[in-house]
Amino acid sequence: MSVRRLAPVQPASFAFSADNLAWVDKQIAKYPEGRQASAVIPMLWKAQEQEGWISEPCIRWIADRLGMPYIRVYEIVTFYTMFHMAPVGRTHVQVCGTTPCMLRGAGDLIDVCKKRMGPHAKQVTQDGQFSWEEVECLGACVNAPLVQIFSDTYEDLTVESFNALLDAFARGETPKPGPQIARVHSAPEGGATTLTEVES
Repeated sequence: MSVRRLAPVQPASFAFSADNLAWVDKQIAKYPEGRQASAVIPMLWKAQEQEGWISEPCIRWIADRLGMPYIRVYEIVTFYTMFHMAPVGRTHVQVCGTTPCMLRGAGDLIDVCKKRMGPHAKQVTQDGQFSWEEVECLGACVNAPLVQIFSDTYEDLTVESFNALLDAFARGETPKPGPQIARVHSAPEGGATTLTEVES
């Protein structure tokens, strides 16, 4: 993993929209007095949904709202690769690069990203549509290789199916997430191999 730092150019301020602020208040209310800091990850995720990334003013706003030191929120943002610390493309592709995915073709997916989006991670295409990065485990090793786009994973990818997926996003479509082959969730490829008899 590379060192994660805040973007050098930051906005002057951050504020949630009225709807998102109401959502934030409901999240904080779920926790008992003195435990409001437990809402930090949901708040960061909602902020990223709104802005596309997490800025320093956003970190400070959330820390102030939860009564946390700024550094504690910064530590969370830098630890979890799901949080973007700089602006990314409208379709940001996170390619799982851990061992199971690499053994099943993640390197080829990274090559596609470099060819289509640029040679460097987090480089935004000129039209602002795409960016990519390699991340640690996305938690669906049995369906390797996979990528995460927004909050969805797209699994069992090949170079061909990955290119088709990116083409669909480029057209403004939202492809169906999950396995991109004929399997249900994480069931074996080709269907069940055990417990196949139905009891009468």
